[in-house]
Amino acid sequence: MNAMTEPLLFKQTIAGVERDMVSFATHPAKYQHWTLSVDGEVAKLKLDINEDGGIKPGYKLKLNSYDLGVDIELHDAINRIRFEHPSVKVVVFESGKEKIWCSGANIYMLGVSTHGWKVNFCKFTNETRNGLEDSSKHDGLQSIASVTGACAGGGYELALACDRIIMVDDRSSTVSLPEVPLLGVLPGTGGLTRVTDKRKVRRDLADIFCTTSEGVRADRAKDWKLIDAHAKPQGFGELLATEIEAARARSIRAADLKMGYKGIELTALKPLIDDSGYHYCMVDAQVDRNSRIATITVKAPSAAIESTPQTIEAAGANWYPLKLQRELDDAILNLRTNELEVGTWVIKTTGDAAHVMKMDQILATLKDHWLVKETTGALRRTLARLDVTSRSLIALVDSGSCFAGTFYELALACDRIYMLDLPDSPDAAPALQLSPANFGWFPAVNGLTRLQTRFCEDGTTITQLESLNDSPLRADQALALGLVTLTPDDIDWEDEIRIMLEERVSLSPDAMTGLEASLRFPGKETMETRIFGRLSAWQNWIFIRPNAVGEEGALKLFGTGKKAKFDWKRV
Repeated sequence: MNAMTEPLLFKQTIAGVERDMVSFATHPAKYQHWTLSVDGEVAKLKLDINEDGGIKPGYKLKLNSYDLGVDIELHDAINRIRFEHPSVKVVVFESGKEKIWCSGANIYMLGVSTHGWKVNFCKFTNETRNGLEDSSKHDGLQSIASVTGACAGGGYELALACDRIIMVDDRSSTVSLPEVPLLGVLPGTGGLTRVTDKRKVRRDLADIFCTTSEGVRADRAKDWKLIDAHAKPQGFGELLATEIEAARARSIRAADLKMGYKGIELTALKPLIDDSGYHYCMVDAQVDRNSRIATITVKAPSAAIESTPQTIEAAGANWYPLKLQRELDDAILNLRTNELEVGTWVIKTTGDAAHVMKMDQILATLKDHWLVKETTGALRRTLARLDVTSRSLIALVDSGSCFAGTFYELALACDRIYMLDLPDSPDAAPALQLSPANFGWFPAVNGLTRLQTRFCEDGTTITQLESLNDSPLRADQALALGLVTLTPDDIDWEDEIRIMLEERVSLSPDAMTGLEASLRFPGKETMETRIFGRLSAWQNWIFIRPNAVGEEGALKLFGTGKKAKFDWKRV
């Protein structure tokens, strides 16, 4: 597919049946809803949603309300700021409409969507907001929500993801999270959690705010910590300029680059999609729809990769680590959205582990170079997307595998790791290798490394693993160290893997989603784990309850003038 010409929703014939498929590939020339402009160290993203530009038919995107297509554009725009405009230090979010900043997710879209579509939509928007915060925390990209008009629901949740929220005090602009009183559902993109965990709004005030459909105007919003600053219309431009200058001063992003420096072009990915799956250069996702299993194989570089700033920039989007990340991210999104019944993903790797270890050395040596830093950040976010994906994840370390360093993070994201043991042919047996990448480069959404998560923050074990350096570890050693789950030998391997997968796919997908989400992040909670493990879980449940989506539920009846009929039992 060509991102310049293909629609985000397209028809694809799979196994003789025509299906609707979603593509996450787009380009600024295709945007219907966002305008990206860059002036030196400041980028502005203006939201002016095309009412008739919904990704699916059946609703109009009125009042600057959004659907999945709007957020696919936002995801693309932020990535282009990261890679195509590396000297940008501040992103300002603005509205292109009078008196309305953003009214959030389109309610009529939610009303006509399937349960799976609603949940996937909320997860993707969550990840986009988390990614904005991730870029601020790790890479110094600052963001400002410049609120001029009504800012409601998911619109305010986008503002909450920014570093600063400023609002015009014109006695009509407001912020609100009206989902509970109006729709019988929760704010779906982390709003409840960000209000308390990030904005530090007092619990009782948050309770009032989130159960009242009327918005809060500037003065009270500032008093309650819902925004950071406000100004009258005549002084708002000066306030915004002051906030931009302060954000520029805070930003550490690409401090060594000249203002206006052009980065690399994010060229279009062109996967082959056919009956057998999704096929890229470095990533191949084979889909067996009968068994409901996808096998994702990640290929190591076939030769040494570019290792100097000049050659890395010259390679651009074809630089192996970035190409790998973009393909893997796209494969995850395609499988999650287009293959709902494929509930088990088998993660495999192939190639020369030495090349993966060399890649990690380059990432470490050039960690302060802007493109290396942004690529590492992109890998971090893709691994986090894998962490929160509601699929059973099984890593297979078999002959030809190269689960080394960064590639071992793929295994650590899985629910189980099986490793082939060849006691009679040790020289031919697969091996694991650790690198510095496993000790802090890619924190999971709980703020810990995946090794810390795996060993429940046992510092003694982590210290022992660090002392191994990059020593290759065979199956018996990896098992003794707790780095894998089971190590069948070559006689039992095929039968054990077959039986395990058959058992896995026979289990209730609802129960597996809850089980995996509960087990993947032991220990302390973070804002992100509360969003995905608590808020999203409740929203998932609420989205199938009649109080929200029944024929007389609040979400179904919104806009009809009829009052919802609730089942009043609290359960």
